Amino acid sequence: MTEKTATPKLPKPGVPVRGSKSGQPIMVLFDLIGRRWSMGILWNLSDGNRTFRDLQERCGSASPSVLNTRLKELRAAGLIYNADNGYALTEDGRQLFDRLEPLGDWAMDWVDKLR
Repeated sequence: MTEKTATPKLPKPGVPVRGSKSGQPIMVLFDLIGRRWSMGILWNLSDGNRTFRDLQERCGSASPSVLNTRLKELRAAGLIYNADNGYALTEDGRQLFDRLEPLGDWAMDWVDKLR
């Protein structure tokens, strides 16, 4: 199967994922968004649509193949979609980002305490 026709291997509830033998939904989500560049893609799409090239520039150390794989996975999970002018967050992707953004703020405070 070629990369263009390959179906992404998405984590599924009820199926073991990293950190969970039972595949609890929260762990399935953490497995998906914990993959290299998944969060970076969501964060970079939070303020508007981006083309592949723009995402590649913003995710500087992501190889094109990793970026492409993550885009396919996030599309298959219903978190992003192909818009007319690049990639965009779906309503579910927007809701997820809105819930993750406060964690980013919390993490900044937490890191200060670790220093």
